[in-house]
Amino acid sequence: MGLMRRYILIVYAGMLLSACHSKKLPSDKRNNAIASADVIIASPRNISNIVEANGTVVANEYVQLHPEASGRITYLNVPEGVFVNQGTIIARINDADLQAQLSKSKVQLELAVKTEERLKKLLAINGINQADYDSALNQLQSIQTDIAYYQALIDKTVVKAPFSGTVGLRLVSIGAYVTPADVIASIQQLNTLKIDFTLPESYGTLVHKGNVVSVELDATDTIKQRATIVAVEPQANTITRNLKVRATLQNTKTHPGSFVKVYIDAGENKHAIMVPTNALIPNDQNNQVVILKNGRAKFVSVETGIRQAANVEITKGISEGDSVLVTGVLFARPDAVIKVNSVKTL
Repeated sequence: MGLMRRYILIVYAGMLLSACHSKKLPSDKRNNAIASADVIIASPRNISNIVEANGTVVANEYVQLHPEASGRITYLNVPEGVFVNQGTIIARINDADLQAQLSKSKVQLELAVKTEERLKKLLAINGINQADYDSALNQLQSIQTDIAYYQALIDKTVVKAPFSGTVGLRLVSIGAYVTPADVIASIQQLNTLKIDFTLPESYGTLVHKGNVVSVELDATDTIKQRATIVAVEPQANTITRNLKVRATLQNTKTHPGSFVKVYIDAGENKHAIMVPTNALIPNDQNNQVVILKNGRAKFVSVETGIRQAANVEITKGISEGDSVLVTGVLFARPDAVIKVNSVKTL
């Protein structure tokens, strides 16, 4: 009877192992399941050699107006949205204590001047010794220094427009207690605007000081404006490998902070392999695309060139005639079997 039980247990264990093995098979089949995707055949096509870049409008000059001294605002002149000239007084901080100290020092100065003049005459006739005169002269110079010091503190209680420009919104009220950390208002110089944009460092040869670029301020604009490049950041961004470029734009009604499109002429039109941007897999080190080799997915590193609204140029990594996946890219796995649904065109 004991042998029979053992036999039954062995048979039962074998059945369990067989069942577990059979349950794994669908999973393996799923791993090797045939995926389907659309592809595009890589082929050179004639493209406009215009490089597009995104930019931001920046005021020619911009500053937030902070008081240099802490205190209560006794005078406030913030004409919101109005042009003011350089040196216009925007605000005054209570300086009553400093004015009192200044007045006191001026009275002391008058007495010190008279004392110094009298002792100087006495010194000339040997009526006093040199030490007495030097003490009086030192007192005079000390008071003069105090006056200059108090005047400097008083000057710091006045907030002036550092340049001619348009004043922004008022952020404080008269009578408020402010510190150097508080912003009273902002001022911007809008007669000339700057446009900051970035380009891949591979296009560094296209941008030089004095070059003219086309700018689209609004998607509804039918006429692009011209901007002149004034500077190129010498160092590329270590993360994006992009260069920062600055251009100036004259006589425009756009506002600082607005988004613009910048178009740079890279020379004559050329033949290039283009793929949809959704075929590109971005990576920290490089970009990749998935191509089909003998019906299986193969990941290849590529270098990119000109970017358009929906397509990107591939300058290195794939060849004419390669089948490039344009759908299901993010779900593809290396060496996976791929079934082609359809061949797309740009």
